[in-house]
Amino acid sequence: MPFAPKTANGSRFLNESKSRRLFLQSGLLALASSTVLPAVSAVESSSRKITVGAHPWVYAAPLPKYDITPVLDQIFADVSYAGLDGLELMHQALRPAESVDRIRSLSEKHKVPVIGTSFEGDMWNRSRHAEILEDAEVVITRLAKLGGRTLGTSVGTKSWGDYVAKTEDELDAQAELLRKIMGLCSKNGIELNLHNHTYEIANGEHDLIGTLRRIPEARLGPDLNWLIRAGADPVEFLKRYRDRIVFLHLRDQRTDGKWSEAVGEGHTDFKAIGRALREIGFSGTAVIELAHERDFKPTRSIRESLRLSREFVRKTMGF
Repeated sequence: MPFAPKTANGSRFLNESKSRRLFLQSGLLALASSTVLPAVSAVESSSRKITVGAHPWVYAAPLPKYDITPVLDQIFADVSYAGLDGLELMHQALRPAESVDRIRSLSEKHKVPVIGTSFEGDMWNRSRHAEILEDAEVVITRLAKLGGRTLGTSVGTKSWGDYVAKTEDELDAQAELLRKIMGLCSKNGIELNLHNHTYEIANGEHDLIGTLRRIPEARLGPDLNWLIRAGADPVEFLKRYRDRIVFLHLRDQRTDGKWSEAVGEGHTDFKAIGRALREIGFSGTAVIELAHERDFKPTRSIRESLRLSREFVRKTMGF
């Protein structure tokens, strides 16, 4: 889920990752230049069914503790109106004892399946492991009852301001808890994917690489806009981690680095991203996760922005 960093477009991380990116990109240059991918056709897109859902961050951002429970009916209705395939919940909505019955009823009412949920905790902090694991068990078991199949997991940061790298011991702790949560997911037929903000990608991907060294089988659910804000090239990232990518978060931003109202109204090169996804054979799930700056003045309803975003993804990316 988005949290606004001090530097809106992630420029503070650009120099740190520039040399690494250039090295990695050079290794892909020959492949990229020799591969000509056709434009998306109606036949191609119809034969490659990729679930395109929504994440409710834009509704949660102004709410206390980001709890979307009071507006769940509106969220399900808007996702249905927009023609999306399902909803990725936020884990706060699964904490209330009555959440399963309520969410199931809304899902059936609006004919919008629950895809999964996002989940977050400071997993690097051993003193919080028992608390986070207990929360994960509640969330995962309730998600399974709703037919959800994905857990988009954020491992937590030491600072939402200036970047602070995790120590090797903290990365060990992070991996230990992640493995326990992955075990809970496996028992309930759910797949955990690692969701990123900027902190996992900063400093030469210190955090992400630290996790993957300890959990080499981990799957990724990158937020492509946070990659950009961390100074990374989303196309290069998708190609480099091609065998791990099972989930995507899609959001757009303008040339000034601020989020656009809908996907397709910004500067992100989604045509290139779509070509990269076809090249790597992506067959996972993509969710549209709108976010707006604190001083943003909307020009339309969220449901209309979701609808426009869905149409743009279909037309531009082919799914």
